[in-house]
Amino acid sequence: MTDDHLNKEIAPAYYTLKILSGKWNLSILTVLCRNKIIRYNELKRQVIGITGTMLNQSLKELIEYGIVQRVQYNEVPPKVEYSLTEVGLELIPIYEQLELWGEKNLERKKAIKSIHTK
Repeated sequence: MTDDHLNKEIAPAYYTLKILSGKWNLSILTVLCRNKIIRYNELKRQVIGITGTMLNQSLKELIEYGIVQRVQYNEVPPKVEYSLTEVGLELIPIYEQLELWGEKNLERKKAIKSIHTK
């Protein structure tokens, strides 16, 4: 198998992990998975530790990937809502599987560590 062939095989997984691995993307996606529609300030409150600049930058990136949609209403004061797109909703089962895998392997790591520290 050539490197080029291997690169073509892993490209889809790499693309998915690239989206999920943005510094704040996973936290933002977690909040959006729990809330069908959420306004900017509520999203910022729920993503603990994120600055407004980073939230804007991360949301812009997720919108460009087609994962998140932004709806702005022409009201005073301005009203902006964020939600997952159909493509973003397809990530939910992947995210849930990653979470399950992580939980299972964190337990294994703790068990191994406790054996080695005795």
